[in-house]
Amino acid sequence: MNAVLKYVEPGAAILLAVIWISPLMFAVWAAFHSTSDAVNFNLLSPWTLDNFRTAWDGAPWLRYFLNTFMLVTVVLIGQFILTTLAGFAFAKLDFPGKNFVFILVLMQLFILPEVLIVENYAMVSRLGMFDTILGVGMPYMASAFGIFLMRQSFKSVPIELHEAARIEGCGLLGILWRVYVPLAKPTYLAYALVSVSTHWNNFLWPLIVTNSPDTRPLTVGLSIFGAPENGVDISVISAATMMSVAPLLIAFLLFQRQFVQAFLRAGIK
Repeated sequence: MNAVLKYVEPGAAILLAVIWISPLMFAVWAAFHSTSDAVNFNLLSPWTLDNFRTAWDGAPWLRYFLNTFMLVTVVLIGQFILTTLAGFAFAKLDFPGKNFVFILVLMQLFILPEVLIVENYAMVSRLGMFDTILGVGMPYMASAFGIFLMRQSFKSVPIELHEAARIEGCGLLGILWRVYVPLAKPTYLAYALVSVSTHWNNFLWPLIVTNSPDTRPLTVGLSIFGAPENGVDISVISAATMMSVAPLLIAFLLFQRQFVQAFLRAGIK
């Protein structure tokens, strides 16, 4: 029985991996072949870059890439500032109702972002940030997961370092900047990976709150590019999809070891 399980578990893992990666592999195959060859899986068909040229000429992709880069950067900076301050407060400061407030923050983890779309839309409109990069990113800057992660990281810092910095004359912000932030670099890197990948692929909220190519991210631009009224060409759409996900794929392939080490060092419990 043990001998059978020895081969069943790896086989099941490989099967699940193949099923999970098969849509991506088909997209890669279709992107470099004509539609008929891609659908019929003609293995002897020639490879071509014409689909990428057609896709690139069909939409303002440079603008979409710039918008997406600006969006993930704005969100990440806002998250770093807010989660650092909140995580430090929950980890090292004492104030009335701290535990109750922290529970309220954690309750955000149980609320799907889609539930708050109507209220977020109304708030962004009242603030005059509709159809802006800042308006797209603002609802995600206060991250309960980020606050929890930073709190756990800061709680692991020895109190002796905190006291030593205070004796040297540092205020609370100085202690935070000189002691806690440097020691939490692996946590910041791990959280940055999660945040960037999440907001690079975010679709529903940017679709609702953007109206022009000047603010649309890649996901919304890709959905408009692949809309039925624009004509459905599987190969061209696959090429556009590969262009959209290429930065994340390349970053993962180049830095996969650092990615894994960052999560291990972050001590996500």
